Amino acid sequence: MKTASAPSRRRALPLLVPLLVALLPVACSAPKLERFHSLLASELPAATAPAGLQTVVVDVLPVGVPPLVDQPQWVVRAPDDTLQVLELERWAAPLREELRSALAEQLAARWAAVNMQTLPQPSASVWRLRLDLQRFESVPGREARIDAIWSLLSSRNAAALVCRSTLREAVADGGVPALAAAHRRLVARLADEIGQRLQAMQRGEAVRCSEA
Repeated sequence: MKTASAPSRRRALPLLVPLLVALLPVACSAPKLERFHSLLASELPAATAPAGLQTVVVDVLPVGVPPLVDQPQWVVRAPDDTLQVLELERWAAPLREELRSALAEQLAARWAAVNMQTLPQPSASVWRLRLDLQRFESVPGREARIDAIWSLLSSRNAAALVCRSTLREAVADGGVPALAAAHRRLVARLADEIGQRLQAMQRGEAVRCSEA
C-alpha cells in the first residue's frame, strides 16, 4: 500500500483547513427546539365564582377562527404592521381546539357550567354556545387582542342571545410566553362575559350584551 508523500500532504492541508472551519459551527451549534403554548390555564384560581350560581349544562360548539391564524405556528404582527410566522413557536393543539377547551374550562371553574361532552348521557336542558373569532392578534411587546361574536341558545325555550366582544390585554414583554399568558387572560375575561349572562338567562332574566 502506498502512502501519501510529505509534499502531497502539505498540498492537501490548505484545502482541508477551510472545510473544517466551515463544518465547525454546524458541529458545535445545538439545534433550535420548538416551543409549544396552550390557552389552558396551568392553575385555575380558587374561589373566584360568584355565590348563588345554578348548575348549567353547556355545549361548547366547534370554534371558528380566522384562516390566517388557523395553523400550528404563531402568526404575530410586527411593528411595521407586517405579519410574521414564527416557525418555532407553536400551539399545543389546533387553535380552534385550544379555544374550545379553554373556554369550557373557564366556564366550569368560574360559572358552574358543566361541559356536555363530559356527561355520560345527554341532558334535557342544554345551553349551546357558539364562538366565532373575527380577529385573534398577537403583537409582541404591545398587546393581545380577540374580537369575537358569540351566541347562547337554550334547548328548552326560545331564549337566545348574540353578542360581540372585543377584548385587549397589554403586553410589556416582547416574548411569546408573555403573549400566550395575555391570551389566557383574554379567554378568562371572555368566559366571564359569557358566564354572567348565561347565569342571568338561566334565571329567566332579561339580558343585554355589554357595551362596546
